[in-house]
Amino acid sequence: MMRCDVVTLFPEMLRAALGESILKRAQERQLIEVGLYQLRDFALDKHRMTDDAPYGGGGGMLLKPEPIFLAIEKIKAVRENNIRVILPSPQGQCFDQKMAEDFSKETRSLVFICGHYEGVDARVIEGIPLEEVSMGDYIVTGGELPAMAMIDAAARLVPGVLGGVASAKEESFEDSLLEYPHYTRPYEFRGMQVPEVLVSGNHSAIRAWRRAEALKNTIRKRPDLLSGAALTLDERKRLA
Repeated sequence: MMRCDVVTLFPEMLRAALGESILKRAQERQLIEVGLYQLRDFALDKHRMTDDAPYGGGGGMLLKPEPIFLAIEKIKAVRENNIRVILPSPQGQCFDQKMAEDFSKETRSLVFICGHYEGVDARVIEGIPLEEVSMGDYIVTGGELPAMAMIDAAARLVPGVLGGVASAKEESFEDSLLEYPHYTRPYEFRGMQVPEVLVSGNHSAIRAWRRAEALKNTIRKRPDLLSGAALTLDERKRLA
């Protein structure tokens, strides 16, 4: 089972996404488990304040360190100290499919700290063993969406979540290639037809077509991925 815990000011954002579709079914089947922790529950004052103005001036507010430390300590107790802490941050290592696979196989609970406003007090990064992970070179308003994206990307790789190994293994970024095009009914739509090979019943020809189309897609859209792809000598000659 893949286990996750999320420390957030806005648990309803995650609860809504977790309560639908594949992730909902995965939880019902006990393939994944996600705990949500309201950061305000760990605030020390009567107003449950979790943020304050930064020292030195400047715009925005920062999340205070005390509630975050207390939340992590609570989760450590619940998970018997068996946790791996992730801080979504534009300064972190970029999240990719390889990291999603790593997360999906993690035996420790993945604990996501969702920053907000101008981020978190630097002592959170200094005092808590954690990994900063980025979803890309852009800024969003909080860590909830990146955390949800990482949970989703990892959870769908857990055996049984998608219902079949092939569903995940034939997708974009597997083998460092983009995915081949997909078609469904109707056979013809506004003058556009499904490639004949896909209705031929010739499975070896279909596999060859899909591989060729995956290579085409990759060289046209993301040629940078090809350096990590496992290509045959013939494929390398064709690409050259």
